[in-house]
Amino acid sequence: MRGRVGRIRSMFVILCCIACAGFFLLLSFSPVFRGGYGYELYTGSSSGLVVRTETPFIDKLKFHAKGESVRYDGDRAEELIEEFRGKLQFTEESCGVKNYYLYSPLLGEGVRVGGAYVNLHIAVNAEQTAVGTPLIFGGF
Repeated sequence: MRGRVGRIRSMFVILCCIACAGFFLLLSFSPVFRGGYGYELYTGSSSGLVVRTETPFIDKLKFHAKGESVRYDGDRAEELIEEFRGKLQFTEESCGVKNYYLYSPLLGEGVRVGGAYVNLHIAVNAEQTAVGTPLIFGGF
């Protein structure tokens, strides 16, 4: 009898471990950015295929996303830098768009840009802010 209870208990522990691992795997597919509009997922190594989505969680499960971006109304750069604890690597400005290239310890993989490691890119113009990880691919 004790042997049977021990096996059942062991199976229960194993199933709980599998369930926890599955839960944390699903969390890795949650969108990086909250709110906003025009959510995009990038499936290629550079820009590759850009998938526009209204359901980023579901589409991140379907596609192997290498990056993602979203847009917000107004200038949200400072708020996003603070939220992601971004360390500014460098900025550049062109055609009325200011680009912030940052490293965030809260985000995963990044890319080398201009000799700096970047995993958070914020672009701001007079009307909107776009934010992406590791970079914003496509147009702004």
